[in-house]
Amino acid sequence: MPLNVEIVTAEQVIYSEEGVDQVVAPGSDGEFTVLPQHAEFITTLQPGELRITKGGAEDAMVITGGFLEVRDDRIVVLADAAERVEEIDIARAEEARRRAEEALLEQRELADLAATQASLQRALIRLRIAEKRGRRGRARPPRV
Repeated sequence: MPLNVEIVTAEQVIYSEEGVDQVVAPGSDGEFTVLPQHAEFITTLQPGELRITKGGAEDAMVITGGFLEVRDDRIVVLADAAERVEEIDIARAEEARRRAEEALLEQRELADLAATQASLQRALIRLRIAEKRGRRGRARPPRV
């Protein structure tokens, strides 16, 4: 029996599909794979790449952390933020990285420093995964 997968952020449902063969996610203790009939569990996710395989095709997403629950061949990801790799705007991610690096040099408050470091980490993850997936230049139009 294949998996049903839903990836949700506070703003919207990013992905919702039935018939998924496997999900590979960046867990807090390292990358893990969920296959059909997997034992039920809940875990935290680290920023990184989440890969979904369905019918031999792979979809990749950048997530910036959150939670993943497996129950009855259903996977629900509650992500802090999620973006399909093909939707990453490289120029925008580079600009976010540059701004975060500049802001790090100017930070004096610890709370501001943590937020700025998180922004830098998000930008770097988006760029790393886009590069890994062979993305260069401008973003492709979103799939409909």
